[in-house]
Amino acid sequence: MYVTTHQALSAEDGLRDRTEVIDALYRFGLGQDLHDRELFASAFSADAELDFRPAAVKAGIESDLMTGRDTIVNVIFGLFADRVDTTHVVTNPRVRVDGDTARLTAIVEAQHLLKADHTKYALLKNLYDTDLVRDGARWTIRRIRIDNVWYTGEPKAIFG
Repeated sequence: MYVTTHQALSAEDGLRDRTEVIDALYRFGLGQDLHDRELFASAFSADAELDFRPAAVKAGIESDLMTGRDTIVNVIFGLFADRVDTTHVVTNPRVRVDGDTARLTAIVEAQHLLKADHTKYALLKNLYDTDLVRDGARWTIRRIRIDNVWYTGEPKAIFG
């Protein structure tokens, strides 16, 4: 599930691949924060899956499994773009590369504020379990599972 190796690099891991793997998650977060559909979409493979259900259950909201890059982009931007400001902070990335696939574990703090009233917010600290595939010189997310560690605020006001 999570990457828990006892060292950062092995002889097989290249720094470029590790950096590009982490960059996919940066594109995921920053694409949302800047309301940049193209940047956000670049984080995903065409057949990607985004599973927010584990985090949603803990926050008392409902979420469906999202399948396919276009579906993920349309659902996330449909939910947030015009009504929610976000900031995503990615930390503690751990990467395991195996040829043209990789696994990334990270902690992501995701802040969501209603544009109309910033006193309505949800701040979530989540664990990300991510499978990626090589796409030329970059890496894209094939599967991302988001589980919540803790939250504060009103997730129902943000996520509907």
